[in-house]
Amino acid sequence: MREIVLDTETTGLSVKDGHRIVEIGCIELDNLVPTKNKFHYYLNPERKVSEKALEVHGYTDEFLSDKKKFSEIADEFLSFIKDKKLIIHNAEFDLSHLNNELEILGRKKLNNEIRDTLTLARDKFPGSPSSLDALCKRYRIDNSKRAKHTALIDCDLLTKVYINLIDQKEPTLDFQKQDEKLMDIQKSNISYFKKVIKPTNQEVLSHNEFLKKNFKKNFFN
Repeated sequence: MREIVLDTETTGLSVKDGHRIVEIGCIELDNLVPTKNKFHYYLNPERKVSEKALEVHGYTDEFLSDKKKFSEIADEFLSFIKDKKLIIHNAEFDLSHLNNELEILGRKKLNNEIRDTLTLARDKFPGSPSSLDALCKRYRIDNSKRAKHTALIDCDLLTKVYINLIDQKEPTLDFQKQDEKLMDIQKSNISYFKKVIKPTNQEVLSHNEFLKKNFKKNFFN
């Protein structure tokens, strides 16, 4: 089962105010294990970044000015996520911006199956903080690299959070290898092993006769 963990950064909060995407990051999962397939672009939003958004991700207008536009990467993006479930934290936000970008190009809205980790977290821990940072803290996931919000770092953290939220261990267990490893550990703990063979009656008699002869010999000498 292939899924895509997805995150975006934008010029501001609402598409109604004309805000656009400045970064898209995606990590592919195959049965909950990250593959080498990633999708990542910084984008020229064709407008200024708001002060609040700049505080969040730190991408300046100057930095974004020479980056590709969404129209230039749209086909590659759609091909990457085609027929795959999307894993998104606070999916409503990201989807509104992605669908806005597609609408500007006259393209159809996304119809992928969506799994919102924000909803999963709120259902699992009602009344508790459910931000990505809060969930990292809950599951003891190191988020020290998240000084600013960046799409790929957030995707990496969200991957680990998602696996924990659905009660899977990270990474997904390979039970055959686990059993082999257990056998190796058990063998390494056995320092000595010898098969015990019960002597026959004749062997016992012969042994006793040997002891009598040698005992007398050693005692009287």
